[in-house]
Amino acid sequence: MGCDSNKVLPNQPYLKLNSGYKIPQYGFGVYEIKGDEETEKACLSAFELGIRHIDTAHAYENERGVGSAIKKSGIPRGDLFITSKLWVSDYGEGVTSKAIDKMLERLGLKYLDLLLLHQQVGDYVAAYKEMEKAVEEGKVRSIGLSNFDERLDEILNNCKIKPAVLQVECHPYWDQENLKKRVEKYGIIIESWYPIGHGDKDLINNEIFTKIGQKYQKTNVQVILRWHIQKGNVVFPKSTNPKHIKENSEIFDFSLTKEEMEEINKMGKTKRFFTMPLEEQEKMFKSWKPKD
Repeated sequence: MGCDSNKVLPNQPYLKLNSGYKIPQYGFGVYEIKGDEETEKACLSAFELGIRHIDTAHAYENERGVGSAIKKSGIPRGDLFITSKLWVSDYGEGVTSKAIDKMLERLGLKYLDLLLLHQQVGDYVAAYKEMEKAVEEGKVRSIGLSNFDERLDEILNNCKIKPAVLQVECHPYWDQENLKKRVEKYGIIIESWYPIGHGDKDLINNEIFTKIGQKYQKTNVQVILRWHIQKGNVVFPKSTNPKHIKENSEIFDFSLTKEEMEEINKMGKTKRFFTMPLEEQEKMFKSWKPKD
């Protein structure tokens, strides 16, 4: 199955990374899509719509599905932006370099556009240094972090290449404005996971989004995703339903007013969904290893 390589998501915005590369601000995530076959189908649906940015991870155990979709799509590699993440078991001197090679093999790629450390536990300093080495070797174009907060400064104080992105929980209930201010001097861009609050009904059905959605003839989810875009966040909502994948992407034909943005921003620090203490993260994340 080939895709129309000339069909790109209408009005797709791009952000300039501190590495010098551009990242499509809107992408497609494959977190919790089970198995390579289902992942391949979902990615091909995204590609058909003109989405060119895919976010995966070793821990999702579906990188081969992403790679298969890339191959079948027929889209030139240079037109795609592919992100993956190293799991805690991939961290360490000599370990991370081999893990990157295995990741490229699973994806069927010669290089990654963006590579992240997935969690802030384990030998992350050594892993980051090996990601820097991978940049020098041309295996990775940009590097960054996912879920780093308490231990963020340890990377910032020991790195040669500043992280290009920081991927964290971010939605109207938890806007990460304090974290944004903390990293903006480094040119680090915030990427959002749980962009619609893990599907929280209270968030999605909030009367603010309903009111704005009725005005623009958009769904509440589309309003939330549009808010992210105007905040400068990178988003990659996940779905296996082609109808929902299409609907989620139809957010570039309207804009929220300054007043509407401010109204949503007032919700900004009321609730986060991932609250596991760092000590528990240490135990849980170190005790599990994804399949190769």
